[in-house]
Amino acid sequence: MENTTSHRRSLLLVLAVCAALGAVAVTWWLLDRPLGVDSAVYRAAGSAILRGEPLYDHLTALPDWTPDLPFTYPPFAALLFTAGTALPPQLWWGVLAMAAPLAVYLVLRAFPSRPLPVLLLGACCLQPVWQSVGLGQLNLVLMALVVLDVLVLKGSRYCGIAIGLAAAIKLIPLIFIVHLLVTGRRADALRALATFASASALALLVLPGDTVRYLTTGMFNDHFAAGKSWVGNQSWQGFLARTVPDGWAPPLTVLFVAVCAAATAFLVRRLYRAGDERAALLVTAGCSVLVSPISWTHHWVWVVPALSYLLARRRMWQAVAVATVYTGWTTAVVPGGGGREHGWTFAQALVGNAYLISAVLAGAVLLRKFFRERTTSVPLRELPLRSPGAE
Repeated sequence: MENTTSHRRSLLLVLAVCAALGAVAVTWWLLDRPLGVDSAVYRAAGSAILRGEPLYDHLTALPDWTPDLPFTYPPFAALLFTAGTALPPQLWWGVLAMAAPLAVYLVLRAFPSRPLPVLLLGACCLQPVWQSVGLGQLNLVLMALVVLDVLVLKGSRYCGIAIGLAAAIKLIPLIFIVHLLVTGRRADALRALATFASASALALLVLPGDTVRYLTTGMFNDHFAAGKSWVGNQSWQGFLARTVPDGWAPPLTVLFVAVCAAATAFLVRRLYRAGDERAALLVTAGCSVLVSPISWTHHWVWVVPALSYLLARRRMWQAVAVATVYTGWTTAVVPGGGGREHGWTFAQALVGNAYLISAVLAGAVLLRKFFRERTTSVPLRELPLRSPGAE
């Protein structure tokens, strides 16, 4: 009864937040005020398709108040964004913004912890969440699609489709197809790969020129190159761009990606065999943001289920520490932009790279735990790895 009441209250809270975001969208539209930079870029990309303009050049449909940002997603995503052209930019932001709390609700239902209404409100205080909503980003929706496939639809004949669609919209979710393979879910991985291939083939058929442009130069544009060292990029390559000479970055990147991939595969298999599918998924998600060339702070939305996972296991101090890091202050208090990151002190580097450092430390702690258990010969089946209430 308590669970039912909690979920009902949570759903009402989500609907209230959606209504508030919708009201903001309508108000900003009526006042003709700027709202949703990234959602405006999505909408302009959809408009470029309808106008027969190139996707990966200047987007002529960008509002005057939007920076001249490029479209960086695969062409299939732009096909979906044509729906946004039916609405003014502010109302299109409202559609994407209202999808965000629904996505968070779905993810937290799959990572159960109590009390759910408090967790939903707490998620709003995390930078990856409020920044994604403010920009009109898709990060939370893509995370929900992955969680849906890996945890909710497991065993269904439709499992894998959501991950395939997420990967066709933004390439990074391709790593979760590998996650399905590592955990022995080959049929689900094949469905995901087939969905991704079908969506990409559709984009190639409709937009052949843009697809070739994306695969050759569109995914590696000047915007990414210029912003790689910015404090807002919390990936390993962002860390290197701020920290080491340019000549050191390529070999250190290859080395780190290889080590991270091997460690992730090892941990995922161990956790999955121990029955802790949620932890295994979080490990893969952590790898995805670390090895991606660009992981803006709003890409780190996986902190939401990570916090719920820690709270479910009563790791209160760890949860408090993680929540404190991800509120956004770490990137706000250090010098950023204009290359000022290159002049950071050691203390500023610790604070400014806090997202990346926290993820690396979490992986190191897990590896140490498993290696210690191997040396002490503790049977894996006896390890308390399953989250309370996970099933």
